[in-house]
Amino acid sequence: MNTIFRKSMLSVAGLAFAGGVFAGPIAAHANPVDAKPVAVAVQTAAPKPQGEQSHISLNDEQSANVKAIIAATKKAGLPERAAVISIATSLQESKLENLGHLGDSNDHDSLGLFQQRPSSGWGTPEQITDPEYSTTAFLKGLKQVDGWQDMALTDAAQTVQVSAYPDAYAQWEQQATDLVAQHWNS
Repeated sequence: MNTIFRKSMLSVAGLAFAGGVFAGPIAAHANPVDAKPVAVAVQTAAPKPQGEQSHISLNDEQSANVKAIIAATKKAGLPERAAVISIATSLQESKLENLGHLGDSNDHDSLGLFQQRPSSGWGTPEQITDPEYSTTAFLKGLKQVDGWQDMALTDAAQTVQVSAYPDAYAQWEQQATDLVAQHWNS
C-alpha cells in the first residue's frame, strides 16, 4: 500500500476515533427527555421509463377518464404506481377514450378504456364501458400479478392484458407518471 495513502487513511481513522471519544461522554450525559424521534422518509426512485416515450394532448373526456382511473385506484386502496400502470395501459389501448363497439374496426369485442372483452370474462358491455368498473377489473387482474409493484410497467400491463403488442405499454409511462403526479392529490 502506498505510504502517503496509508498515512491519510490512518489520519482519517484517528479523527473518527477522537470524535467518538469526545462525543461519547457528551452524548452519554444528554437528557433523554430532550431527545425527539426523527422521522426519516425513505423513498425509492420510480423505475425509469423504457424506450422512446409518446405523448398526446388530452381533451376534457380523456382528462375525466384519468381522474376516474385515479379515483378507482384510490378506492381500491392501491398506490400511485397502480394508477400509473392503469393510465399507461389505457393510453395504449384506447388513448384514454371510453370506446364502444367500433364496427369493422373493432378488435374482436373489445370495449372501453382498457379494450376489455366481454367474451373473455371482463364483464358485460355496459360494465366494461363504465370507467370505474373497467379500472377496478384491470386492478383486480394487476393485484394477481406477483411482484407487479417492482416490475417494468410494460411487463405488469402485459401480464394483465395479454396483448399482441406486449412492449407497446412502455411508451406511455412518462405521460402516465406525469398525469398521476398532477391529479393524485387533487
